[in-house]
Amino acid sequence: MNTNVTVVAVLLSSFVAVGAQQKPAPAQTGNGAKPPAGVTIPTGVTTPPDYVIGPDDVLTVVFWREKDMSSEVAVRPDGMISLPLLNDVQASGLTPEQLRLQLTEAASKFVTEPTVSVVVKTINSRRVFITGMVSKPGPYPLSGPTTVTQLIAIAGGLHEFADSKNITILRTEGGRQVALRFNYNDVRKRKNLKQNIELKPGDTIIVP
Repeated sequence: MNTNVTVVAVLLSSFVAVGAQQKPAPAQTGNGAKPPAGVTIPTGVTTPPDYVIGPDDVLTVVFWREKDMSSEVAVRPDGMISLPLLNDVQASGLTPEQLRLQLTEAASKFVTEPTVSVVVKTINSRRVFITGMVSKPGPYPLSGPTTVTQLIAIAGGLHEFADSKNITILRTEGGRQVALRFNYNDVRKRKNLKQNIELKPGDTIIVP
């Protein structure tokens, strides 16, 4: 009797296991769903809170069910990107989420319920510039909060004969260019520290 009960229990367990394997997995849809099998969303860089897409930035655009429409693109100087089927699309000045919504709307004319991901692979548009009497003048990426003294250090420091008291920061505000004075000697002596401002994209530091 006990043997028969054991056999029946084993058969029932096997039947349940087979049924569970044959049951289809629920479909995942919507923007918050995980990518379907076979779709890999590439990783990107961490973007600043105020980040908007700009020229020379590199993006990866992934259409989940339309592999031929997916592409890695660089934002052109005119702010546009080119994608298969959609052709030229404005990207500069938009956040990644705004671009994703725009691409979703544009793609809906060609495919049913498109699901799009926009990944920022490289940020090249957020740059600051330093010129004059520093060891390594040129453009530098602004990948995180950076002050004037930090950029000077990144650029290799001041030359021996640099006029460290009369450094100028050129910045565009409200469509107008303004000049901010920076006295490196004061900051080094912990005086007037408020002039050691956090730089913004497009700022230029001139070291005479």
